[in-house]
Amino acid sequence: MLLVKTVEELKDVAFRIKSTNRSIGLVPTMGALHNGHLSLLKRAKQENEVVICSIFVNPVQFNNPDDLAKYPRDIEGDIKLIEPYVDVVFAPTADEVFPEPPKEHYDFGMLERVMEGAFRPGHFNGVGIIVKRLLDWTNPDKAYFGEKDFQQLVIIKSMVKQFGLKTQIVPCPIVREESGLALSSRNQRLSPEDRKKAADIHRILEESLKLKEEPISIIKEFVVNEINKIDGFKLDYYEIVDDQTLQNVEFYDLSEGIIGCIAVYVGEVRLIDNIRYK
Repeated sequence: MLLVKTVEELKDVAFRIKSTNRSIGLVPTMGALHNGHLSLLKRAKQENEVVICSIFVNPVQFNNPDDLAKYPRDIEGDIKLIEPYVDVVFAPTADEVFPEPPKEHYDFGMLERVMEGAFRPGHFNGVGIIVKRLLDWTNPDKAYFGEKDFQQLVIIKSMVKQFGLKTQIVPCPIVREESGLALSSRNQRLSPEDRKKAADIHRILEESLKLKEEPISIIKEFVVNEINKIDGFKLDYYEIVDDQTLQNVEFYDLSEGIIGCIAVYVGEVRLIDNIRYK
């Protein structure tokens, strides 16, 4: 496994790989890696000749400086964990990625004005900046993203289409703990009590599937009410949306795919999850 810390070396390595007609699978991460990330890396390993994994806590996608400061970091542990599945690790400093303040501004339209975009202004522009740079630097055949960050996945697909990039964006299923809690780097910040409690998010979403024949307003009301009953939970949003446009849907027959997306503070830790209704 090759550890790369500069953009120029990354570009050179990727160029040499492509010049020998080997396929590249890219897995962008912010570190604090877990089995969810491993599922992406394993799939990338199966589908490509070379796997590149980036480990970079991207400061420009945090609208809360305190959240950035508290984001878990363990680069040595990360490298040890992923070594069997990765050929190249790109682990730069923030100054290496952003020698000057980034000036890119992306317009994702209505995709970025709802849910996470509404609660975290500028977040998706920051995501777009780092993902676009990684795609430009590595020119991967495929790039892998988890479906837990569903809105991010839709926005990245939109960006790739917008710029006519040839990289295929590969969605990967959510990986969960036995309790049902979606794996997340932020779970490390949960107290043992809150971690146990956080599993109720998925439990409530699962229970809402029993209401699939009811009006969508009833399903939303059920989830909101159940979340609000739990001490220590603070709901940012629960929306049932079209899985392509991310806009709210009122009736099942208006959409090809429908997904419920939620963001909840469990204590001081903000967690997101989703569930598919159709």
